[in-house]
Amino acid sequence: MNQEFIVRHWDVWPPLDTNVDKQLIQQERLAIIPKMLKRRLSPLARMVFCAAIPCLKDNKQIPTVFSSTHGELAKSFNMMEMIEAGEEISPTAFSLSVHNAIAGLFSMAFKNKSESTVVAPGEEGIAAAFIESTGLLQEGAEQVLVVLYDEPLVNFYPSAPFKLSTDNSCAVALLLSKTGTGIPLGFSQQQYIADDASGEQPLQVPLLIDFLANNHNQLQIGTPRHCWCWDKR
Repeated sequence: MNQEFIVRHWDVWPPLDTNVDKQLIQQERLAIIPKMLKRRLSPLARMVFCAAIPCLKDNKQIPTVFSSTHGELAKSFNMMEMIEAGEEISPTAFSLSVHNAIAGLFSMAFKNKSESTVVAPGEEGIAAAFIESTGLLQEGAEQVLVVLYDEPLVNFYPSAPFKLSTDNSCAVALLLSKTGTGIPLGFSQQQYIADDASGEQPLQVPLLIDFLANNHNQLQIGTPRHCWCWDKR
């Protein structure tokens, strides 16, 4: 496979510039979210919204692809601790802990009725979201919003020696299209290199951010079965 597309805009949260006032920027970006809905946003959801909102601009009706290895696992674990302690959990809390909860809140916040896909990528990492989004472009979508995000696993879940947890929460959003101005990228599957795995999505997202933010012409990510390549055209 070999797909070409344009990154029209992209953003990341937390900001790459560590000197900015993150709290102030977050308040400004989330100001457009209705207050009742904003109160339902977990820290992970707020991070996703802060990364995605600058990519939307005036286009609120757009197909979306959300990708997260663990989703709201921390919230689910907290509820399990409450059950173990004999406490009751609310149906709302449960509904906001499922894997597609953030995508649902996002569509509600912007009244986005376009199709939305939520990916749990596993060992293939960020490639799954790009396969899905480029497929939508091939089917005729003018633009697709892709959001990749994860937070560290809670200590209860041992991740070592597997590369499936990150040290820091992070979200990156990309607005993709087939034409227009931006960063032209090619996405392809290259010759498989054994024992060259880069880890799962939580470890791959920082690699993608570094590739987009700096003067790197190519990004190669290995998985147990494939080698995925992004190159700037």
